[in-house]
Amino acid sequence: MEQFIQSFGLPIILLVVFYFLLIAPQKKKEKKIREMRAALKEGDQVVTIGGIMGKIISVKEDIIIIEVGSDRVKLKFAKWAIGSVVEKDE
Repeated sequence: MEQFIQSFGLPIILLVVFYFLLIAPQKKKEKKIREMRAALKEGDQVVTIGGIMGKIISVKEDIIIIEVGSDRVKLKFAKWAIGSVVEKDE
């Protein structure tokens, strides 16, 4: 029995440590991003994953239309392409 614990104990401990150091924080980050994308609304200032900054003018199920630049050009993006929402005080 002691040999069993020695041979399988260390790998199990390493897997547990690996989970808590790498996998759990990544899942938490992904959940936060999903919640942010679900809460998008018209008027929000956003930055896409490509670095384009603009204001949301339309939100549909999977499509977001943002307005960019002084010419007020409208661009259509998939919802997953939104990287972050810019806070009002930034």
